[in-house]
Amino acid sequence: MASPPRTTRFWSPVLLGLGILIALIAFALQFSIRKHLRPRLWTVEELGLYNGTDEGLPILLGILGSVFDVTKGRSHYGPGGGYHHFAGRSLIWISCPFAGDGLTDTLQGLSTAEVKSVVDWRNFYMERYVFVGKLVGRYYDCQGNPTKHLKGVESKAKRGAQLLEKQKIEEAKLPSCNSRWSEQEGGEVWCDNGYPRLVKKPGDIALTGKISQRCACFKEEELGRPGLEVYKGCDYLSKSCSV
Repeated sequence: MASPPRTTRFWSPVLLGLGILIALIAFALQFSIRKHLRPRLWTVEELGLYNGTDEGLPILLGILGSVFDVTKGRSHYGPGGGYHHFAGRSLIWISCPFAGDGLTDTLQGLSTAEVKSVVDWRNFYMERYVFVGKLVGRYYDCQGNPTKHLKGVESKAKRGAQLLEKQKIEEAKLPSCNSRWSEQEGGEVWCDNGYPRLVKKPGDIALTGKISQRCACFKEEELGRPGLEVYKGCDYLSKSCSV
């Protein structure tokens, strides 16, 4: 068997050594970042430096006082990304459309359902991204202990979860209407068994501060129940109504 060319014998160790060197450098950089982002207490001013404009720094985001490293989502949180205005900031609520003046870290004016959605949002980030500490301010004190504001938020969110579960149980007792919509024909609701009626959703006042309705199917002998509303322009005993 012929011996490999001398150039191959020479370059193989060089390439191997170069590969090992690159791997060591990458490991050192990764270790440095992890060490730098070890969970700790942050100030608002410090958080503002990690807004994605410096490519040498991670991108951080604060939600309910919890700080997350969202660098792996740089395409979204970095400059030019759809969520860049969130980076380096503490926020819990976003108005639509997304804009700088739509971000705030206060719960004032939010309903129970909205508070629950904010806590769910924080929990999503806890699962999706790396937790790197707590932001000193409204939700954590200078020792990193939760404040009365955070305890109030979590208590209200827990109450919201209980109300939503109760609402689901109550709604399950009344079969929902079938529905469809098309741009050409508009909307339609119908019942395979029973007659469509608008009925108030239980618990909505406590959850959202408003009353909303849904379509449910009722048997003919149930149509005299109080609180049922016939769709406008729909016959009393019609199984299908335009909406």
